[in-house]
Formats: sequence, C-alpha cells, structure tokens
Amino acid sequence: MKPIFKILAKINKVILPRYSHKDLNKLSKLDYAIIGWRYWVTTNSLD
Repeated sequence: MKPIFKILAKINKVILPRYSHKDLNKLSKLDYAIIGWRYWVTTNSLD
C-alpha cells in the first residue's frame, strides 16, 4: 500500500494547489477537502 501513497503524493504535489500562503479562514469547503486529502495521503506515504 505504501508505494501507492507515494505515487499519489507525487501526483498531489504536481496537480493540486498549495495553501501555505493563503488565509485559512477564507477557504471554501472544497479547499478544506483538498487540504484533508493532501494530509491523508502524505501521512500514509510517510508511515
């Protein structure tokens, strides 16, 4: 399973937007879902 998450993490890095310089209080629900997805994939690829 870990190689799948490593591939997903690389795809996320290329395709999905970054939110490091944005105000988190002004994000939409879709933005929060994207952040959650990226977090889930990243934590599973690091285990």
